[in-house]
Amino acid sequence: MEIFLIRALQLILALSLLVLVHEFGHFLFARIFKVRVEKFYLFFDWKFSLFKWKPKNSDTEYGIGWVPLGGYCKIAGMIDESMDTEQMKKPAESWEYRSKPAWQRLLIIVGGVMFNLILALFIYSMVLFTWGDQYMDLHKMENGFVFNEKAKEIGFEDGDMIVKMDGVEFHEYHYNDKLRVMDLYRNICNADTVTVRRGGEEVAIAIPDTLGLLNMNKPTIFAMPRMLPVVGEMDSTGAAAAAGMLANDHIVSIDGKKICSWSDITPTLEGLKKEGRATFDIEVMRDSLVQLTATVDTTYVLGIIPVGNDYKTEHVSYSFLESFPAGVKYGIDMLKGYVGDFKYVFTSEGSKSVGMFGSIGSLFPAMWNWHAFWLMTAFLSIVLAFMNILPIPALDGGHAVMLIYELITGKQPSDKFMERAQMVGMLLLLGLFILATYNDLMKFVF
Repeated sequence: MEIFLIRALQLILALSLLVLVHEFGHFLFARIFKVRVEKFYLFFDWKFSLFKWKPKNSDTEYGIGWVPLGGYCKIAGMIDESMDTEQMKKPAESWEYRSKPAWQRLLIIVGGVMFNLILALFIYSMVLFTWGDQYMDLHKMENGFVFNEKAKEIGFEDGDMIVKMDGVEFHEYHYNDKLRVMDLYRNICNADTVTVRRGGEEVAIAIPDTLGLLNMNKPTIFAMPRMLPVVGEMDSTGAAAAAGMLANDHIVSIDGKKICSWSDITPTLEGLKKEGRATFDIEVMRDSLVQLTATVDTTYVLGIIPVGNDYKTEHVSYSFLESFPAGVKYGIDMLKGYVGDFKYVFTSEGSKSVGMFGSIGSLFPAMWNWHAFWLMTAFLSIVLAFMNILPIPALDGGHAVMLIYELITGKQPSDKFMERAQMVGMLLLLGLFILATYNDLMKFVF
């Protein structure tokens, strides 16, 4: 329950910030062009609001709604999600959106997307300035990686060191950023050939075009650093301690099955559990080979944790000025990666990856960590910007397409057409919301 609350709080805080920044982008450009903003709300105020305030001599009501599905900026003279068509039947006023030139209306529409992108790049810059950047050099990870079954089917083997993509050396593995961990997987999917170092020799592995689709729902476990099975700490009341295991013991085998990496331990114990074997032998290496006998309870947990990271971490620091170009590059790389992955959403398998608050919330760390929080907030800001600029009616991108059409042809779509387009767009978004919620239920309930 505590983990759920921590993740929920992070999600609410991040989305509230992103919604406010997005709507402020619309608000700012509207005020620059002297367009009246009737409401500026965090969350939706269907039927009633939790809080509202209208400053003296102001045309804008500020408030907080009770439906936490975003927010909105109600701009006078515009057909939006409020579907206020009565206002559109009246003669246009000079302070209304519809009375302004198309180029001004376009800037008002894309203002939210612009501000989300700017926010993401700023956050990435400040993260690099504050914490720097950390990564492991793939060419120095002598123990290599462990791979999932799909990776092994195409030719990878546990212990392989990934060194090249299509002949180009690849060095950085950002272990402390789960979204950038996907960069390794993404580069593997996009390559024709991946070169690994195996037994002192380089081996080329051909990558099928369908790899990204087949693994997109579990990309982070495609390849994980191979940690040697060396004991770091133990539960003093656990099965391992009772058997006589000591810190720094190197586990060699469990019940006669060879243990090459930490990831071999859990499936081996699961196999014993299926057989109902609660007592078994464990071989460990100290100064010499030592055999222990362990007896586990119904959890089949030994009560040990690894000694830690076996690989040297590279650290890069940035000055305040250096952090901005580095942060921009960071953000652009994340945007390119997300856009590249988006193509899979339009497949039957890819549609299963669409998620709502449950899926998004699970991306945040289980313990409060400001570094991870800001990285995830920046990424969500990029996602929000990209999703909003899609050419779907009811989204900023749909309005932008109409305005670009008007700029090119000089003809403005009728109010009736805009009303119908808005309705179609809202129905599409409702369908997407239902799909995402269904997928969340399938993941977290079943």
